[in-house]
Amino acid sequence: MSKSRLCSAACLLVVLGLLVTLTGCPETTKTADPRGKVFFSYFDTVTYIYSYAGDTQAQFDQRTAAAAEVLQSYHNLFDIYYAHAGITNLYTINQNAGGEPLKVDRELIDFLLYAKELYTLTQGEMNVMMGAVLRPWHDCREAAMNAQGASIPSSETLAEAALHTDISLLEIDEANCTVRISDPDASIDVGALGKGYATEKAAEALRAMGAESYVLNVGGNIRIIGTKPDGGKWLTGIKDPADPDASYALYLNLANTSCVTSGSYERFFTVGGTRYHHIIDKDTGMPATYFPSVTIIAESSALADALSTALFCMPLEDGLALIASIPNAEALWILSDGSQHMSDGLQQYVTEPK
Repeated sequence: MSKSRLCSAACLLVVLGLLVTLTGCPETTKTADPRGKVFFSYFDTVTYIYSYAGDTQAQFDQRTAAAAEVLQSYHNLFDIYYAHAGITNLYTINQNAGGEPLKVDRELIDFLLYAKELYTLTQGEMNVMMGAVLRPWHDCREAAMNAQGASIPSSETLAEAALHTDISLLEIDEANCTVRISDPDASIDVGALGKGYATEKAAEALRAMGAESYVLNVGGNIRIIGTKPDGGKWLTGIKDPADPDASYALYLNLANTSCVTSGSYERFFTVGGTRYHHIIDKDTGMPATYFPSVTIIAESSALADALSTALFCMPLEDGLALIASIPNAEALWILSDGSQHMSDGLQQYVTEPK
């Protein structure tokens, strides 16, 4: 199992433990038969779908199958490492960089248009055209994890790669449903958004089937559908980045929302005693150093995913201004000294375990 999958599995167990142990069983007979299912096939991580809704096994199987189908579809569309039969996905688009426009599914057009909206919203911090910079970091991380030698990309490599990250290089023809990357050295990477977007689409599928009191955990992207059957909220722990495997920095009571954390402890490798995590600052080409952890609460898992990365890569003052401009979104910053800073509305969610 890869390191990223191990980290996701740990987060899965945290959330499952919180739901079962800390919140206890809600006071209703509908919780007599809670159900859960785990998947290992999507986004190189662990996905867990959990229900306290009192579904029959057949209902639960039908609903989780529908959610899994959505996740599989977006996993295939967003894959930048492999082609998939019958679709033009991001791998195909990247391989065709500098070539003619490619016809794609409408779902991919909608996603990439949304990605461009988020680029504007986050002042360029959430940029799906960072692939040229992220790829050498990915390759170095994979080599280190596979005992092939630990190194980081050279400054020359990163400087050259940064020349091929302009969002205008992504050309979307909505009317004809085509996509083109105009620069042959540019590429798309949706690691800061794809998983959250797919999670939200899976939640939409579940809601359309009447699901309530469900929790999706897609590699640590938490999407809560509704409340507990008794109308209460779900207790969710935010990991302490200083000791993420053993303790929590804060507890939140959440319902019908998403909770996504970006942290320097999630995916990393070590070179010469220095740890290099996977969240790259567009201004330096290096891992961002502002905070060890940023958590976003927002109804949309896609928005929460994008904002957690964007705020992780900008100074606190800039992040506070950005989150204040977005309705119904809140943020928690955990600083290197362990202190915490919250957006104005986050306190309403803070609680203590019972």
